[in-house]
Amino acid sequence: MFKKILIANRGEIACRVIKTAKKMGIQTVAIYSDADRNALHVKMADEAVHIGPAPANQSYIVIDKVMDAIKQTGAEAVHPGYGFLSENSKFAEALEAAGVAFIGPPKGAIEAMGDKITSKKLAQEANVSTVPGYMGLIDDAEHAVKIANEVGYPVMIKASAGGGGKGMRIAWNDTEAREGFASSKNEAANSFGDDRIFIEKFVTQPRHIEIQVLCDKHGNGVYLHERECSIQRRNQKVIEEAPSPFLDEETRAAMGKQSVALAQAVDYSSAGTVEFIVDGDRNFYFLEMNTRLQVEHPVTELITGVDLVEQMIRIAYGETLPFKQEDLKINGWAMESRLYAEDPYRGFLPSIGRLSRYRPPAEEATETRAVRNDTGVFEGGEISMYYDPMIAKLCTWAPTRDSAIEEMRLALDAFEVEGIGHNLPFLAAVYDHPKFTSGNMTTAFIEEEYPEGFEGVTLPDTDITKIAAAAAAMHRVAEIRRSRISGRMDNHERVVGSDWVVNIQDKSIETVISADKEGANIKIGDDVFRVESDWTPGQPLAKLLVNGDPLVLKIGKLPGGFRIRYRGADMPVHVYTPRQAELAALMPEKVAADTSKLLLCPMPGLIVAVNVEVGDEIQEGQALCTVEAMKMENILRAEKKCIVSKINAAAGENLAVDDVIMEFE
Repeated sequence: MFKKILIANRGEIACRVIKTAKKMGIQTVAIYSDADRNALHVKMADEAVHIGPAPANQSYIVIDKVMDAIKQTGAEAVHPGYGFLSENSKFAEALEAAGVAFIGPPKGAIEAMGDKITSKKLAQEANVSTVPGYMGLIDDAEHAVKIANEVGYPVMIKASAGGGGKGMRIAWNDTEAREGFASSKNEAANSFGDDRIFIEKFVTQPRHIEIQVLCDKHGNGVYLHERECSIQRRNQKVIEEAPSPFLDEETRAAMGKQSVALAQAVDYSSAGTVEFIVDGDRNFYFLEMNTRLQVEHPVTELITGVDLVEQMIRIAYGETLPFKQEDLKINGWAMESRLYAEDPYRGFLPSIGRLSRYRPPAEEATETRAVRNDTGVFEGGEISMYYDPMIAKLCTWAPTRDSAIEEMRLALDAFEVEGIGHNLPFLAAVYDHPKFTSGNMTTAFIEEEYPEGFEGVTLPDTDITKIAAAAAAMHRVAEIRRSRISGRMDNHERVVGSDWVVNIQDKSIETVISADKEGANIKIGDDVFRVESDWTPGQPLAKLLVNGDPLVLKIGKLPGGFRIRYRGADMPVHVYTPRQAELAALMPEKVAADTSKLLLCPMPGLIVAVNVEVGDEIQEGQALCTVEAMKMENILRAEKKCIVSKINAAAGENLAVDDVIMEFE
């Protein structure tokens, strides 16, 4: 077996590979940029080599720098992770020339299947059903518009060497085709060093289902069943599960056999994923093949018991697959949630900064449940604007889909992240959504269910009442603590009352508390709620029992109460005495400042282009400027007709959140 491998990647996936390598007794080498000097993957590896400045195109995807790191450390093999150089045939060729093993497929397979255009042509030649589109090279934006009209709108504009949602746009008309072509081309060049673009028909109401394959160098190939990846936003997967709630055994077997046949047709070896669009009648169409390890591989590992990274290493070393197709059964159900550094309340815009608190739920694995968290960050670390915004991949496993979802709900409740915007509330909301729990979703789920973006969740009355009881009990504990502060006057001891009014989600709930050593009974109307907890004032996570059922609340500071987050809801909760409640009802509401005449930068990022000039008359929906953050370009548009009176930023400038880009008359 290899004695030392280098991981040509960063973050979560580098940490993931290091864990398996250590389990196998293999030494590991990390590479890092200026921004990653103190990163978790650097600390976990046995050795680490600095390879350049923060931007990926000056460090992680510069082949010569990675090759130098290999020479310095004497690594015998390289695992590329995903993204960066993982599907770069020139990198595989450079490794082969240097006598270093590539823990991935052969160069020829990468060229044949890793390139989206070539892979579609091969699939068509093999009589595989493919989505209509144009696979040739596209000259410019006008050529893209012509092709889009021939294929028929809507169309998907995609980077040939793309992945992870980068270099992808949906266009519904000529204007969007022009803009989408330019943005996709730029993103592709920046993320993959390859700006080739292709166009295909965008199939409405699709499900995104992919098949995991493993092939060795001795002609053996198997499929490890499927993953459902239909919950996506901007073509970026958010939630994945295995198996799919939609497939039957016949369709699963047909897709699996076709995937293995396609891989073997190009002499594929290592792990790979064949992606399909599946319609409502379970007709499936080949989409693309990813010649690398997928982000969502943990759910496959959880239902099969196979360590895919270990198998990739063993295959690269020349070993034979240790199992046959009939050995690979589906055991239970697994869910994966991608925790992103993006603010769902600000249109999912990227968020950067320091993780002032990062406490994932405890990882565990038993015969009836499992929790797994693949991450590349730590408390006190920074989320950089230079890389993908994914913080962690939280996974749960249980015998059934319903129980796996419930395990995920509890794990999300217990996940503490502070210091940056993140999508934990949104993830929690999806797992409670009836369309998701029924399994009846498509890739349009987020667009259809959250057309105006995510604005939080309005909890049902049953949850509100439980939280009100918990808030009253916690507030009483905090008041008793405050009453015992030293320095009070003699004979002026404060008495904490039993009557409280809880204001929550526009409701005023009257409570009466009677407490004992183990907890408190909270009377709300005719109902009595038993609340038990060892919560201490100031703790950001409250684990309670309400009438014997677990209730986990994230607690923030708020004068006269709490900021409580639970299952996608983010609520100010005030706890008053009856007299305070009367007075609070008379207080005027604070009016937000008027920013309607300003274009504010919605995220920390780089101004790529300013599309207007002072004095221009702007129409509603017109592109004003483009901001790049975390490898994605975001076009900012006018919300109404107006005239540009001042421009405060130019292309090439780095801006912070809420910096004023331009002003309007």
